[in-house]
Amino acid sequence: MASDGPAIYLASASPRRSELLRQIDVTHAVLPVDIDESPWPGEKPAHYALRLAEQKARALWEQLPVAQRRPVLAADTTVALGDEILGKPVDHDDAVRILGRLSGREHEVHTAVAVLHEGGADARVSTSTVAFRPLTRAEIDWYWRTGEPADKAGAYAVQGHAAVFIRRHAGSYSGVMGLPLYETWELLAPLLGLNR
Repeated sequence: MASDGPAIYLASASPRRSELLRQIDVTHAVLPVDIDESPWPGEKPAHYALRLAEQKARALWEQLPVAQRRPVLAADTTVALGDEILGKPVDHDDAVRILGRLSGREHEVHTAVAVLHEGGADARVSTSTVAFRPLTRAEIDWYWRTGEPADKAGAYAVQGHAAVFIRRHAGSYSGVMGLPLYETWELLAPLLGLNR
């Protein structure tokens, strides 16, 4: 790997993922990719997240000129109630539906992270549990007006205004944000020469 420039490429436009990589001092260039994110029939949420992360990493890797290749990191966050995948809301009514499903219940957040490099590929899935208190329709409408839910899996951001909805969570806070740092470091440390 060349010594100048970013250590890795991040196959995501998510500012949260980029912020989390900066938190652990991993230099990176943001190169988002566009893939079909439709779930397969009967696909389990954790498998769905893992498949998308791996597909995003592969898509970017294949776009890179050979001379410019560096390790590629991709991630996908999937919010689920049991086996039901709750994606990004398409509009206000969909956000009301999704947040209504989460209201007063516990759900899982599966975030997969995948790394692809010259020597191969590897991936991890972090699963966390988040419990919402019961939400009123007025709160859901207020939250929609903040603009925060529009591009978020499960129609909420744990680190934003939705923090007031969360009674408790267990697992990786950074994973719920969109990039589990423990698992990310496991994958990147060997490539950065920091596991010796």
